Amino acid sequence: MPKSSGIRLFTEALSLGFTAWFLWAPISLASTPGRVEAVLAPAWLERNGRQEPLTPGTEIRNGDIVKTGSGSRAYLMLAEGSRVKLGETARFEFHDSSAEQNGMFRGVFNVAAGAFRFTTGLLQKARGRDVTIRVATATIGIRGTDVWGRALPDSELVALIEGKIQLSREGQMFSLDPMNFMVARRGEAGQVRQFDLSTLQSLAAETEITAGGAVTTGGAWLLEQEGVADQSQAIAVYDRLRAAGYPARIRPMPSKLANGAEWTYSIFISGFASAEEAHQVARSVKSTTGAELAPRKPGKK
Repeated sequence: MPKSSGIRLFTEALSLGFTAWFLWAPISLASTPGRVEAVLAPAWLERNGRQEPLTPGTEIRNGDIVKTGSGSRAYLMLAEGSRVKLGETARFEFHDSSAEQNGMFRGVFNVAAGAFRFTTGLLQKARGRDVTIRVATATIGIRGTDVWGRALPDSELVALIEGKIQLSREGQMFSLDPMNFMVARRGEAGQVRQFDLSTLQSLAAETEITAGGAVTTGGAWLLEQEGVADQSQAIAVYDRLRAAGYPARIRPMPSKLANGAEWTYSIFISGFASAEEAHQVARSVKSTTGAELAPRKPGKK
C-alpha cells in the first residue's frame, strides 16, 4: 500500500470511531453555531475554501457555507434550538453567531440562493435571541418565530408564518404580521401581501424532506460496496461519490481473499431510515455516479 494512500485510509478509518462520539455529543453554545441534522443528498459543506459532502452530525462553524444540489434538502439545528431547513440549490452562509454570558444568542446568516425556513420550537421561544438573516437584498430581524424565505436571481420573497419580524430592503422598512409575505423583483419596490393555507403548504414543500432517502444520525440502514480488493478502484469510487455530494466513507479491512491481497475495502453511505429509502438512493447513486452500492442493515448479511 503506498504510504500516502495508507495514511489517508487509516485516517478515514479512525474518523469512523471519532464520528460515532461527536454525533451524540451535546452542542456547546460556546464552540459551535449548530449542527447538521439531516441531509437529502447531494449537498456540501464549504469551509476555508475546501468542499466536502454535508454529513449529519457535522458541527457548523462561523464562516461555513452549506450548499444543496438539485432535488436536495438539508436540516440544520442551531445551538439555541432553532431549526433551519434548506431547499434545493440553496446557499446558506454562517457569518457570525455566538451565545453571550446572559444567555442571549446572536447570529448573522446569509441566504444567497434558494429557499429556507427558520423555525423556533415551542420550548425555545422564551430564550433570548437576536438573529439577522439576509435574503438577497432583504434583511430580516428575528426575535423567535417561524419564517420562510427564498432568494432567486431576479426576485426575493419573505413570508412570516408565526411571530414577528422586522424587514428592511433597499430603503424600505416592513413589519410583517403572521400569514403575510413581502415579495419584490430586483430593482423594484417590495410589496406586502397575504397568503392562505394552500400557499403555505406549497412554500413549505420546497424545504421539507418528504420524498425519503435522507440520511440522519439515527438511520439504521446503509448502502455498501464491500470486498473491493483493488485499492485504486476503491478510492476512485469513494472520491466519485463524495464529489457528487454523497457522504460516503471508506473502511479498509484485513483481506480474507485467497489471492493473497493484504486488504479489501468497503465504501458505504450510512444513516437511512429504511431498506426502501436505501434502495431509492442506491438507484440515484448508480444513475449519477455509476457506483453500485447495496442496501444492508449492520449485523445482517
